[in-house]
Amino acid sequence: MIVTIQSQTLTVDIDSLGAQLASIRTKDGEEYLWQGDPDIWARRAPILFPFIGRLKDGRYLLNGSPYTISTHGFARDMEFEVVERAEDTVSFQLTDTPQTQAVYPFAFTLTVTYSLKDNVLTKTHRVLNRSSEELLYELGAHDGFRVPVGEGLTMADYSIHLPGLDKVRFYGMDENLMLTPKGAEITLENAALPLTPASFGLDTMILDTPPQAQAVLCDRAGRPRVTLDFPDFPYLGIWTQGKPFDTGYVCIEPWSTLPDGTFMGRELADKPGIRRLAPGQSEALSYTTTIHIGKESAT
Repeated sequence: MIVTIQSQTLTVDIDSLGAQLASIRTKDGEEYLWQGDPDIWARRAPILFPFIGRLKDGRYLLNGSPYTISTHGFARDMEFEVVERAEDTVSFQLTDTPQTQAVYPFAFTLTVTYSLKDNVLTKTHRVLNRSSEELLYELGAHDGFRVPVGEGLTMADYSIHLPGLDKVRFYGMDENLMLTPKGAEITLENAALPLTPASFGLDTMILDTPPQAQAVLCDRAGRPRVTLDFPDFPYLGIWTQGKPFDTGYVCIEPWSTLPDGTFMGRELADKPGIRRLAPGQSEALSYTTTIHIGKESAT
């Protein structure tokens, strides 16, 4: 089921399957969200819960006991219930089932709320531990944005600005989608990471603790088109398909936790950044997406 919220500036569609964004468009119909393409990347903006990424050998350990779970967890492929709805806000809820308990043995409630004010979309994830023991989880976004927005342009006309940084060292991912140690230092001009193959030598680039917790997708004139502010998330992933490179989208992904890596153990409690909730405790992780409206063409 598609649920629509609106402001005077934007119309946003959210799919109850995965409680994920399906469209962000302006009043004149300009689409900012990647619309999916099975030949490139079929998804649009999945929620990553209770895991981020692929597990080493496809499994993890919880207090020494092995469990197997799919890449990025199960939330992205489950139907959420709409529990609150208004013109400019909607909340979706997911609770554990016998099927989730088999791969992730916790009782939980995940509530995802979208709120729209003018050109700013706030997305809040609230996790409640309904178990009698400590709950461990990871949570991340995987939002794909159209690049470029405008005619006669390519991805190379765009860049991602990381305010406060003049150089970066990213974690990468190997051919098995396992996190690898940080690579060589990359110098940024005006805090900008160009969307070119030379920049994206890695499958996914992951940055820890961006100083201003912000990433800005900018056009060739340096004007912001999409801004993500994510103070609740200590990691940032940036990804697009490697071949062909000029795919028409880039994912900007606030993450709570590092994904599994070649240099990590399998015990869930040892994962860098793992979130912990005592029985009965809940916490909320939010980020905002600001759409800077305006068209650009090659002329």
